[in-house]
Amino acid sequence: MPQFEFATVFWPQLIWLAIFFAILYFGVVQLTLPKLGKVITAREDQMTGDLASAEKAQAEATQLGLDYDAGVAAAQDAARAQLVAARLSATTAVEGKLAAANAALDEKAATAQAALDAARNKALAEIETVAAEAATAIVEKLTGNRPADADAVSAARAALA
Repeated sequence: MPQFEFATVFWPQLIWLAIFFAILYFGVVQLTLPKLGKVITAREDQMTGDLASAEKAQAEATQLGLDYDAGVAAAQDAARAQLVAARLSATTAVEGKLAAANAALDEKAATAQAALDAARNKALAEIETVAAEAATAIVEKLTGNRPADADAVSAARAALA
């Protein structure tokens, strides 16, 4: 078998190996490696650009979220301020109406108290008059004479009232 004769076969096989290695190396590696490098570089650039745009979009989304939260907080603060103002104006209006109602009630109470005092004084005067007349009638009935001072006492009591 000629393959196993190393003395005659070894050097030609080694030369053919070197030739095919050089052809493959220069044909395949030298021609495809730059193309493969370009593809890898382009892909790396695209990934870098995609990552940069993703980071930019994330930063914009974060900023939009912060702006939204700030807007919501401002709207809530404005609503709270309006609520406080509405409560204050409602409280002021109710207190004003309550003060007016209290003043009207106080005026009515004073008028009623004055009328009650006048009625009481009138009733007391009438009671004193009736009591004086009754005492005069009792004295007259018991003694048979009308007391002379009865008219003077009635006039003095009327003057004091």
